[in-house]
Amino acid sequence: MNETTSTEIQPATPAEGAAAPAQQPGGMGMLVPMLLILAIFYFMMIRPQQRKEKERRKMIDNLRAGAKVVFAGGLMGTITEAAEKTFKVEIAPGTVIEIARESVSGVVPEAAPAK
Repeated sequence: MNETTSTEIQPATPAEGAAAPAQQPGGMGMLVPMLLILAIFYFMMIRPQQRKEKERRKMIDNLRAGAKVVFAGGLMGTITEAAEKTFKVEIAPGTVIEIARESVSGVVPEAAPAK
């Protein structure tokens, strides 16, 4: 009974010259690609957006009475008075409204006079 017969299952042994099974990458192996992806995301998406917002803040801080502006909703008007957190803007002759500084999306360039 102790003899090995051809019907018994023998544990498999790797053949000579056969490749060893691939090892699972460790936690550090996955960390480098993730950091690389985060760095690319930061320099391609977040940093340019921060720069654009900084320029917008600077533009809003430099606005004075007489400047023609566009609001976030598309309404246009001329600043008549600038306060710390708001502007008073004339949107039509005799119609002055007060808006928050943050709602200004841009300055309307002055049109060149017609010749």
